[in-house]
Amino acid sequence: MRRPDRCRGSSSYAKPYDPPPTARAYHRRRPPSHCMIGASHRATAHPDTTGKSTRTTRRTTVPDSSERRKAVADTDETGERAGRRSGPGGGLLMGRPFGVPVYVSPSWFLVAALITWVFGDQLDRILPDLGPLRYLVALFFAVAFYASVLVHELAHTVAALRFKLPVRRIQLQFFGGVSEIEKESETPGREFVLAFVGPLLSLLLAGAFHLGMKAVEPASVPGVLLAGLMISNLLVAAFNLLPGLPLDGGRMLRAVIWGITGKPMTGTIAAAWAGRALAVAVLLGLPLLNSTGTLGNRTGTISGMDTVMDALLAAILAAIIWTGAGNSLRVARLREHLPELHARKLTRRAIPVENATPLSEALRRANESGARALVVVDGLGDPTGIVRESAIASVPEHRRPWVATGTLAQDLTDGMKVSADLTGEELLDHLRTTPASEYLVLQPDGSIYGVLSTLDVEKAFVKAMARPQS
Repeated sequence: MRRPDRCRGSSSYAKPYDPPPTARAYHRRRPPSHCMIGASHRATAHPDTTGKSTRTTRRTTVPDSSERRKAVADTDETGERAGRRSGPGGGLLMGRPFGVPVYVSPSWFLVAALITWVFGDQLDRILPDLGPLRYLVALFFAVAFYASVLVHELAHTVAALRFKLPVRRIQLQFFGGVSEIEKESETPGREFVLAFVGPLLSLLLAGAFHLGMKAVEPASVPGVLLAGLMISNLLVAAFNLLPGLPLDGGRMLRAVIWGITGKPMTGTIAAAWAGRALAVAVLLGLPLLNSTGTLGNRTGTISGMDTVMDALLAAILAAIIWTGAGNSLRVARLREHLPELHARKLTRRAIPVENATPLSEALRRANESGARALVVVDGLGDPTGIVRESAIASVPEHRRPWVATGTLAQDLTDGMKVSADLTGEELLDHLRTTPASEYLVLQPDGSIYGVLSTLDVEKAFVKAMARPQS
């Protein structure tokens, strides 16, 4: 048996190729990069609002959706027991509308504080009698604004559930929200609807706030709040309708091109490049529009600091759009190569050994039989654990005759058992649901076929991605 590579650290399934995720997003513990497979492609995360990054990835057909939901639920319940602080991506679990967990990223609090400060200063000019209470009103506005962003995301979620597409979670973060939909739309029509419902709900909210303004005094706290929420929802809708990935408008453009050509990849490429062009336009155009007063501001009151802030905001938005567009291209290419991954082809031959077998003897048997992995079995021959490569490598050769193989084994869980027939998205979905460094691969009749190493899956994935696109 060849000496296994050292692979220290926890055995979590991570994704160096897929977006962050916008990703990711999507991972618990990260081992060194050479120890992890990189293909977690999370489904179409709809980056909405002011330009959210996609962890977009339409992700995964699940072999057993009930087990998948249970695994996610178990993770989330653990987060709640830990004080609602251990959700995916480090967010706070706020609830489960329609059974989908909603998390608030820590970055949201920074943005909420900024909105409170800026809007509070505006209130000081509009309603000077408020005094210090203006910041309390401004905080209410920040919370109400993000509540409307949540409604925008829930529109995507409800549409996805209507189309029987699993939704992993909703996350409110720095520049808006992300709905992580874990499976690709089956038709361009559904893709278009799924993308359009978010901006549509934002427009409807803006209309509702406009109607509310007619029932109150404009120069009052309710009037100012309703006006601010109307304008902010109009901006959210308008921004997301821009025709470039990763925005909703880009997904609508992708759906149209997909419908015309019959090729989803063609639609993705066109919409992604439109997104990159949009990023450049935002970077150059937003500061120019502000400096010339095109956006309604008075040019005589623009200071040097205002110019710097405009440029910074434009750079952040452009970076988010450019990165999201690039992620969309990578994810599309990833999906194109997923069918090339087969659990059966990637599995290492394994030999069964009993718990008390000395490690040196187990390795000798493996070398003689040409096996590359060890599976610990009980007296009846049923598998109870897998000996990890990193555990073997950590034992000096001179100590191996005195180390029982079973002491190095990782106990098997149901999630660590993989069908030899799994391929593509189903295989990666299974690995992502139960992160580990090795998995026991079973034949359809339940007999041991071998051991699947995440390192081997990573190598196969990199090899597939390196080949020219068809």
